[in-house]
Amino acid sequence: YPVIIIMVTLYFKYTSLGTQPILCSSIPGLVPKQLRFCRNYVEIMPSVAEGVKIGIQECQHQFRGRRWNCTTINDNLAIFGPVLDKATRESAFVHAIASAGVAFAVTRACSEGSATICGCDTRRKGPPGEGWKWGGCSEDVEFGSMVSREFADARENRPDARSAMNRHNNEAGRVSITDRMYLKCKCHGLSGSCEVKTCWWSQPDFRMIGDYMKDKYDSSSEMVVEKHRESRGWVETLRPKYTFFKPPTETDLVYYESSPNFCEPNPETGSFGTRDRICNLTSHGIDGCDLLCCGRGHDTQTEKRKEKCHCIFHWCCYVSCQECTRVYDVHACK
Repeated sequence: YPVIIIMVTLYFKYTSLGTQPILCSSIPGLVPKQLRFCRNYVEIMPSVAEGVKIGIQECQHQFRGRRWNCTTINDNLAIFGPVLDKATRESAFVHAIASAGVAFAVTRACSEGSATICGCDTRRKGPPGEGWKWGGCSEDVEFGSMVSREFADARENRPDARSAMNRHNNEAGRVSITDRMYLKCKCHGLSGSCEVKTCWWSQPDFRMIGDYMKDKYDSSSEMVVEKHRESRGWVETLRPKYTFFKPPTETDLVYYESSPNFCEPNPETGSFGTRDRICNLTSHGIDGCDLLCCGRGHDTQTEKRKEKCHCIFHWCCYVSCQECTRVYDVHACK
């Protein structure tokens, strides 16, 4: 099984079992290294599953107005269908955001005291700054990244191009968090005077990570596969297809196969097409009716929605509202 399927399996198992413990041997497709890791770190495996969940949710948010909108199939372990079978930009993004999600969720769980095998980061402090001192619980992103790396990259040890691509994109997702750690501070003093501030290292909001990775998707680097012989046999590596562009760094996403256009349903590529998708009539971007509907046109229907209106604040302290019915035009691709 590809590692992304195993991670999704984890998510489904933990959401179905609730707080019950899970046997690592019941997770299909684990290689020996992953099985050992699961048994040694079984306490944080629910956080690994939670990380996959927030990665999928962020993918669906970022691509909500695209032809491929990160559609998932609930009754299938291959939750994204055949889309991830190809080494495309979409596959690159999913691997990066899922790996980032695992690192993020594990790091957050450790700082919240949800696990006994990890906790706050005491290594990255250094001297305090002017007007503030260290306090709170600095989030140990190095531990979270280690968990993501050990579990997600365990299967990516083959000497082929796809493993090289997955390893690179997995790490790009994790680095996106490490590079955006920031000092979060809290003021102390009479009447919020902020005489003293205590600060700690914190992860950014995961939406910021999603926005950043979406930019990296839009500017991802196309690669070509090269084969060469080493002592262990034939090895595949990746190099940039276009030498006049800046070569990708560890923060960039890479791919080497073209994406389908996702306009029409195609079970072989995993495309669901864009028929009946809601489009934005006034947008000239990919979410607009012209591009999202692939030139097929769109239908328009009116839709009545009940909303709160004429809200009044009453002292003290509640808000009363009336209920209004408003009519909206809804545009859907033909």
